[in-house]
Amino acid sequence: MKKKKIIRKNTLEIFKNTIKVLEPPPNLKLSEWADENRRLSAEASAEQGRWNTDRAPYQREIMDSISDDRYQNIVVKSSSQVGKTEIVLNTIGYIVDHEPSPMLVVQPTETAAEDFSKDRLANMIRDTPCIRDKIKPSKSRDSENTILKKKFPGGILSIVGANSPVGLSAKPIRVVLFDEVDRYPASAGVDGDPVDLGEKRTNTFWNRKIIKVSTPTIKGISRIDQEYEASSKGVWNLRCPCCGRYNPLEFRRLRFEDANMQCMHCDEYFSESEWKEQDGKWIHEFNDNKIRGFHLNELASPWKSWSEIIASFKKAMKKKKETGSIEQLKAFINTSLGEVWEDRADGDQVEDEELLKRREYYSSDLKDGAILITAGVDVQDDRFEIEVVAWGRGYESWGVQYKKIKGDLDKDEVWKELEEYLDTEFFFEDGRSLLIAATCIDTGGHFTDKAYAFIKRMERKHKRIYGIKGQGGIGIPLVYKQTTNTKTGVRIFMLGVDQGKELIMARLKTKEVGPGYCHFPKNIERGYDEVYMKGINSEQRLIRFVKGRPKLEWVKKSGTRNEPLDLRNYATAAVDIINPNWDSLEVKVLKGINYMKSQPKSKRSRPSGVVSRGVEV
Repeated sequence: MKKKKIIRKNTLEIFKNTIKVLEPPPNLKLSEWADENRRLSAEASAEQGRWNTDRAPYQREIMDSISDDRYQNIVVKSSSQVGKTEIVLNTIGYIVDHEPSPMLVVQPTETAAEDFSKDRLANMIRDTPCIRDKIKPSKSRDSENTILKKKFPGGILSIVGANSPVGLSAKPIRVVLFDEVDRYPASAGVDGDPVDLGEKRTNTFWNRKIIKVSTPTIKGISRIDQEYEASSKGVWNLRCPCCGRYNPLEFRRLRFEDANMQCMHCDEYFSESEWKEQDGKWIHEFNDNKIRGFHLNELASPWKSWSEIIASFKKAMKKKKETGSIEQLKAFINTSLGEVWEDRADGDQVEDEELLKRREYYSSDLKDGAILITAGVDVQDDRFEIEVVAWGRGYESWGVQYKKIKGDLDKDEVWKELEEYLDTEFFFEDGRSLLIAATCIDTGGHFTDKAYAFIKRMERKHKRIYGIKGQGGIGIPLVYKQTTNTKTGVRIFMLGVDQGKELIMARLKTKEVGPGYCHFPKNIERGYDEVYMKGINSEQRLIRFVKGRPKLEWVKKSGTRNEPLDLRNYATAAVDIINPNWDSLEVKVLKGINYMKSQPKSKRSRPSGVVSRGVEV
């Protein structure tokens, strides 16, 4: 009898366990899962330990929309410093643990995909107990679990680059997370738009999820901005401590002196802490829209103070005023405010005639204010084209000479003539003089080997004559990276020529003499004629459609030559490469000791006070 009771009891336990396994999981929201299970890693977070959605309450509705069956498409247009990558990681953890299914994460490049997996995902898996045992560690011999592929019970996670057509067109998936979509290429190889390719992989799932997250870029080409505009357009709002009405967090309503924000309803000002002690909620302009859209800026972030944001803006404006560069301001608009940059380059250019009228007579090679000279060299089939440019405080510039050296570039004597010209001594009116501190020479075209050999000889003579290659594309800095030609050992600098052109155009539009202003000589022998002025102003930025997607490109105006623009780009890059110590140079130039005329020509050195890769030489 006792034996039968034991058997009956065991059978009941087995039945209960079976029911428990077969029953559907509890209806758990993503934010609830994160609060209960997620652990923040020390390597990737300043606040390691248990996840707490209340720390950044704006994240709750975003995450819960992802786990809400009413919505298939979620769009997050966001600044930096608001935890958007953590939302992506929470989504991955939730799917692995709570809704096992095939999942795809798309990063801008394959390199970015590997970095995301190794630096962020691996740490989350390691430190979050409920998914740790479900995903095996990456092993090179285990085809089921690698850096870019993670298999778990009931599903698989694939991580790919948007430039990988193979990764985007494989097996069906239910959940696809597009991270930083504004950094995607226009096409994944020859297969087309990477977002379209990824979305097509979800077509067989009734409960599919498509999540797009990104910092925006330029108006008209920003993918995340276009997606947001087609969504419910949610904005995070905080309740006013005085009148109780809700306000979006807007930078324009900040008072800079005390970092207080004005209420748009009652006009009262309150501090950051007073605002953030109040209730917050998302207000959607089109609440019935099934595409759930969210816009966030750094003002909502608990990790960046309003005073720090104001300081970043002031720094960007100071940079623009001192150098004419808008890159830092553009980055602020995109990464701090989470807004698109409105680019006015399409037609908003200085006129050729205006540049011609700007020219002035030079009574000597160099004008007062010049501190440093650089040069750019373009290698053509039958000539060198060279521009020598003098620079002063705030990147005020003076065109010194535009020159052509014609000849057979297969012959060494022509390259010798170029070397001798780049050793030219340029004089101020009072007798002081400067040498060219650095030169950038293009190594493309039909004389690459000759250019490499020339640069190698100049390196042996300790002359700062650098080989360069141009690389187009949005977001690539002017001095992008340094590589070494494996055959010759020559150092080559990769230049982000699009950013250089944008910088030059901004400086050409500077109308007040001072930082960023471009001076040109009227003296005929200097070479700054109508052809030059048309050449430096020969390109404009236009939006073109490539494979159906908008792309911002520099387009040459009909009937013009763009060598002057290229050469000014190279001369500008030379300044950035040597990273001059302006204070030191200015003192030496004013004292007339930057170049010692009494030295024999063979012993003349480049101006001191120049910094190359952070070391004064």
